[in-house]
Amino acid sequence: MEANKINTANPEAITYTTEELGFTVLGGIRLDGLDRLRVTVKIEVINRQLTHYLNNPELAALAMRHNVDLYNDTQVEKLLRKTAERLEVGISSIAKAIAELTSQLEIYRLEKIKEQETKTEIRKQLTETERTAAKEFLEQENLLQKTNEAIGRSGVIGEELNRLLMYLIFTSRKREHPLHIISLGSSGTGKTYLQEKVGELIPEEDKLEITVLSENAFYYFGQRELKNKLILIEDLDGAENVLYPLRELQSKKRISKTVAHKDTRGNTKTVSLTVEGPVSVAGCTTKESIYEDNANRSFLIYLDESPEQDEKIMNYQRKASAGMINRDEEQELKQLLKNTQRILHPISIRNPYAEQLKLPQEVFKPRRTNSHYLQFIEAITFYHQYQREQKADESTGEIYIETTLQDIEAANRLIKEILLRKSDELNTATRRYFEYLKAYLRAENKTAFTTKEVRQALRTNHSNQKRYMLQLLLNNYIKKGTGTKAKGYRYEIVSYEEYEQLKNSISSVLDNIVTGLQSISSVKVQTQNEPLKATPVKVIQKKFKSSLTQEQGKRKRIEEAESYTLEILEKLLEQEPTKLFSALDIAMQSNRSPITEGRYLKELCNNGKLERTWENRQYLYKIKI
Repeated sequence: MEANKINTANPEAITYTTEELGFTVLGGIRLDGLDRLRVTVKIEVINRQLTHYLNNPELAALAMRHNVDLYNDTQVEKLLRKTAERLEVGISSIAKAIAELTSQLEIYRLEKIKEQETKTEIRKQLTETERTAAKEFLEQENLLQKTNEAIGRSGVIGEELNRLLMYLIFTSRKREHPLHIISLGSSGTGKTYLQEKVGELIPEEDKLEITVLSENAFYYFGQRELKNKLILIEDLDGAENVLYPLRELQSKKRISKTVAHKDTRGNTKTVSLTVEGPVSVAGCTTKESIYEDNANRSFLIYLDESPEQDEKIMNYQRKASAGMINRDEEQELKQLLKNTQRILHPISIRNPYAEQLKLPQEVFKPRRTNSHYLQFIEAITFYHQYQREQKADESTGEIYIETTLQDIEAANRLIKEILLRKSDELNTATRRYFEYLKAYLRAENKTAFTTKEVRQALRTNHSNQKRYMLQLLLNNYIKKGTGTKAKGYRYEIVSYEEYEQLKNSISSVLDNIVTGLQSISSVKVQTQNEPLKATPVKVIQKKFKSSLTQEQGKRKRIEEAESYTLEILEKLLEQEPTKLFSALDIAMQSNRSPITEGRYLKELCNNGKLERTWENRQYLYKIKI
């Protein structure tokens, strides 16, 4: 160790030595607050010059530790006296050593502050071979199909649709308006695994993986530290405290917070902390449905829980255990996909077909969903940037690439399931239970069922089934038949075709959009005076027919629910012919809400089937004779 120089090899234990004394600054030094230099210092004699006059050799041989502000003259004077007395050394040599240590710590602190200010992000520099391989990958035909195959060969098993969708959303982090994604599924279905494996295909410098973070954690990142980064949150259930700043970062592309701070004179001032985006956020949750404000900002994907997916995963696990998986190939493909991400550059995108794109009418919250739909198409165009001709705006000189029909077709294929979920009244867990229930009744050739027999057949948890049945009853997908509360009721499904009708409606709208755009594109080669082809008219007719079919199905369910309400009223009147009944009386028998029953009763009155009177601040009903 070189004398009279501080050794900062270990920042938490900075050392300094003279010919006689050794100093160790324990815990390092704080970089903030240049008006003070508080340290915990350990002082010991390492090479005593004079030993014949020691009064207490054993005590003088021990090290001394003291907490001191080196800028505080009173504290330093006290340290000098105590050290000279305890270690039995000359006070002048200690004073000189302390002064030199203070000077060198000042220089060291200023150097560290300068390093932090000028610190730049270390990004991997691709070799010419790596760059060429990545470019050739992005220039090949059927890029999305090839990418999906490469993702599968890199170790992501199954989930063909979800993994490609997630990869493209992660890619959108480089754009001005990134997309976000949340994976939902029951425990043990591989939500975190899918996010982690697809996240491994993104360069390390472009992502931030988080397990747990505190309420104010996002406000203390550097101002541009998160810009165009991918934030991976393993469990959204454990990050509820940060969901509000996270939502603001998603929507406004920046968050700010004002905090109180005391200066060196004790005056309280306000300091603004600002963190800029945009960011792309991905997270996982086991909840069947999540807070609406979080769900509306993200693509929601549901993990495949089918037996076929289970078999794929278990088969991969067996091969891995047997040493039959080529790990080297997996790593090569991961590195290749990372490199393709590195050579993608921000570029403006224009969609010449945007005005002709429409969402299915069944989609809930269409405003934000429409924005996501357009941004997802642009993300696919962005990923194909090496296959698109760059154009320049004549007025502004801006360089941009254009969306093609192939991009829209690919987006429609990938987003169809997302739109279906956003159009369904039922959450995914209830929908899966309902579809399994339909399949079971068809297989058993039954029209009615009890909850006990279905629970045993489908091996469903009792509390979960109770929640599913309540949602199905409230939304009129099933109706209660015969039975009692003590012995159990028998239920019937109102419509077996409603989900297929919804699927067909959404598929036909998306398909018709592409067909109409193809027709418009073909019309462009005609002269302006030539009459347009009739194809777009047919498309509009098909779309109207599709929407009409969906409306008819909805009307049928409502009519069946009204008939069920009328049946309950008839049975109640058989028991008490002179009594008038309220919506609450009907609701107690149907297990539906009084508001729902009131709506059906009002419609039955409008159709002339019931009469109602106003008594005791409520409507009472009887069958019209």
